[in-house]
Amino acid sequence: MKPTGNGGRMGVFWRWWTAGTTSGLGSAVGAVALPLTALTVLHASAFEMGLISAAGYLAYLLISLPAGVVVQRLPLRGTQVGADLTRAVAVTSVPLAWWLGALTVAQLMAVALVIGFADVLFDVANQTFLPHIVPRAQLQARNSLNSGTHAATQLGGPPLGGVAVQAFGAVPTLLVDAVSYIASAALLRSLPSRRAEPSTGRPPMAELIRQGWHFVVRHPVIGPGMWAATAVNFVCGAQHALFPYYLVRELHAPPGLVGALLAADGLGTLIGAVLTTRFTDRFGTARGLVIAGFVGVGGAFLLPAGSGTTAYLAFGAGTLIFAGAVVVLSVTNRTYRQTASPPELLSRVIATIKFVSWGAIPIGGVVAGALAGAVGARTTLFLFAAVSVCAPVAWLLSPVRGLRDLPLDVAPRRATASTDA
Repeated sequence: MKPTGNGGRMGVFWRWWTAGTTSGLGSAVGAVALPLTALTVLHASAFEMGLISAAGYLAYLLISLPAGVVVQRLPLRGTQVGADLTRAVAVTSVPLAWWLGALTVAQLMAVALVIGFADVLFDVANQTFLPHIVPRAQLQARNSLNSGTHAATQLGGPPLGGVAVQAFGAVPTLLVDAVSYIASAALLRSLPSRRAEPSTGRPPMAELIRQGWHFVVRHPVIGPGMWAATAVNFVCGAQHALFPYYLVRELHAPPGLVGALLAADGLGTLIGAVLTTRFTDRFGTARGLVIAGFVGVGGAFLLPAGSGTTAYLAFGAGTLIFAGAVVVLSVTNRTYRQTASPPELLSRVIATIKFVSWGAIPIGGVVAGALAGAVGARTTLFLFAAVSVCAPVAWLLSPVRGLRDLPLDVAPRRATASTDA
C-alpha cells in the first residue's frame, strides 16, 4: 500500500468511512426487509425463521480462521470490493426470484449464508485495512467513530426499513440493501491498493492459521481480551434471542413499546462510542476495561428486574448500560489488537478472535432458548447476567491487573514442545 501524507490519509479514511456507513445503513434496512419477506411473503414458520437467522452467523464458525489467511493473501481492497459485490448479488437474487415466482425459504437461508460468508471476509479485511490509513495515535478515536456510526445506522435503519416496507413491500425494499453494497464497492475501489502476497513460497494455510491462533492465545493481553469478548458475546447471543420473547410473553409489552425498548441497545451503543475515548483517557485503557466490565455486569442484572412499569424501565436502563459498556470493551480491545499485532499477523489475529468470540453468539442463543423453555426468560437472563462476570474477571486474572494502561511492549509466551505437537 502506497504511503500517504496526513491530508491524504484523512481523505482516504473518510471515503472508507462513507463506504462502511452506506453499506451499514443498507444492511440495517435489509435486516428488517429480509425477515418480513420470510414472514409476509412466504409465511415462514418460527423454526424456519430460526434457521434463516442462524444461517447468518454460521459463517463465523465455518470460515473465520481461514478468512485471516485469505485476506492476507489477496489484494486487501479487492477483497472488500468483492465481498460487497457478492452481497449485492445475493440480495438482488431475492427480488428476482420473487418476480419469477420461484422464491423459497431455502433461498432466503442460502442468501443469509452467502451474506454471512461475505460479511466475515469483509470485516476481517476492513479491520486489517484501517491501521494502514489511520495513524496509530488516532486509532482509538476512529474505532469509536465507527462504533458510533454503526449504532446510528442501527437506530435509523430499522425505522427507515419499516417505512420502506410499508410503502413498497418487503421484497422491493431489499433493493435498497443491494444498492448500498454497490455504492460501497464503488467508494472502496477508489482507495489505495495493497499488493497481494506472492504466490510462491507460501506456507500451508494450516500453518498460517496455527501461527495466528498461537499468537492470540499466548499473548498476555490479546488472549485475555479474546476470552472476555467471548463471554460478552455469549451473553449478547442469549439476550438477542430472548429479548422479544421476554418483552412480549412475560412482560406483555405492546408492539410499539417493544420497538422502543429494543432501541435502547442502539442508544447505549451510540453513547458508549461517544464516551469511550474520554473514558479511557480518564481511567486508562487497562483500568477502563475492568471498570466497564463490571458496569456491564450491573446492566445485565438490571434489565430483567422488576415487574409492570418498573420492569419496562429496568429493561430499558439495563440494556442501555450494558450496550454502552460493551462498546467500551469492544473499541478498546479492537484498537489494542490493531496496534499490538505485527502487520503480517493482523488479519489472522482478527480472524482468530472472530472465530472464537463471534462463534459464541449463536451458541448463546441456542443455550438461552433451551433454558428459557425450562425456567423462563427472566430467570435465564439473570443466569446469563452471572456469566457476564467472566469478562472483567478475565482481565483481573491477566497480567494487566493493576496497570493503568494496556502495555504495548509485551510479546506472546514462547512456545513449548507440547503445545506445538
